[in-house]
Amino acid sequence: MSEQTNQASQEAELNEHAAEKDVQQDQEMSPEAEIALLSAELEAANQTIADQKDSVVRAAAEVDNVRRRAAQDVEKAHKFALEKFSNELLPVIDNLERAIEFADKENETLKPLLEGIDMTVSSFVSAVSKFGVEVVNPQGEAFNPEFHQAMSLQPSADVEPNTVLAVMQKGYTLNGRLLRPAMVMVSKAAE
Repeated sequence: MSEQTNQASQEAELNEHAAEKDVQQDQEMSPEAEIALLSAELEAANQTIADQKDSVVRAAAEVDNVRRRAAQDVEKAHKFALEKFSNELLPVIDNLERAIEFADKENETLKPLLEGIDMTVSSFVSAVSKFGVEVVNPQGEAFNPEFHQAMSLQPSADVEPNTVLAVMQKGYTLNGRLLRPAMVMVSKAAE
């Protein structure tokens, strides 16, 4: 047992001696070296703070971007939620307009019926326009491939080339987004 006690006391002495050397080295460090050491530690701490600030600013910007994108997505969803429903109503409007167009307007017995259909079309168009659906009827306007679909070209000396001569089917937009292009006949230069 005395051998173990002897080893333990030797280890304790070595630890005390190492601690005394560390204290002596700390005490022996020149003021310039100590200032340089403290300055380096301060610079490292300042760099860590700057990195953390940058990280926080980037995280806040990312959160702001996600919030803005989500708000835009919600706005678009509200704005264009009626797109499919509106597309289903367009043929109804077309059919009512065709009924008026091809009816015998000279027949006195049909005039009240045609007036009723005309009022129905007007109220229908008015109702859908309240929800952002607008008619694209480009008769006499310049051809615009974003909103018009050219069905045929017709030579014409009366109007400028690329002018809509006839509208075969009206187009519609929903809050500025094209639902259906207007089907049109377009003029070309007379030969």
